[in-house]
Amino acid sequence: MNVNLNKYYQKRFDFFKWRSHQSMAYKTVMAFFMACITGIFAQIIIPLPWTPVPITAQTFAVLIAGITLGRYWGGLSQIMYVLVGLIGVPWFAGMSGGYEIVFGATGGYLIGFIMAALFLGHFADKYLKARKFTPMFGLMMFASFILIYVPGLTVLGLFLAQSTGKFPGIWELMGMGLIPFIVGDFIKIVGASVFTKAAMPKESFEEN
Repeated sequence: MNVNLNKYYQKRFDFFKWRSHQSMAYKTVMAFFMACITGIFAQIIIPLPWTPVPITAQTFAVLIAGITLGRYWGGLSQIMYVLVGLIGVPWFAGMSGGYEIVFGATGGYLIGFIMAALFLGHFADKYLKARKFTPMFGLMMFASFILIYVPGLTVLGLFLAQSTGKFPGIWELMGMGLIPFIVGDFIKIVGASVFTKAAMPKESFEEN
């Protein structure tokens, strides 16, 4: 058993060292692959009749993007996701795409995806202690409920204000853009934190 665990620890160390020392071309390809993963997860949706924001699984892909690709490149994967969707590729939630999505009700969440992936990639790569379950759980809670939801709710509120002529009340806005997603996001955060603990080596794989 110890031999098998040692092999696993060595393989995960070798993988992260390999991805950390790849050329920019390889890292760009990996970032695009993660953008595709995000697009696939975005098709797992539960529409809600009272809000233009659906429940999706893509937040899980966003959380692990920074972990898998590291600082900068996890964020780049989400920039690619947004830009490719912007030009019309239908890989946003519900097989949608185009500028009207990026500048619509859910556009703020897309901005938050980039910020969250950059944030988590930075901490996961730079701080060894962040790769444990508890600190990563806290970081992902911050990334999800602050970095994603603050711009998400802000843009949603502006969109509703433009559509209806008045900015929605705080509880109305939270009922449309936050409260229905709390349980699902908590599950995704737990899963992504477990993934981080299991997948990331606890030793430095970067050159000093």
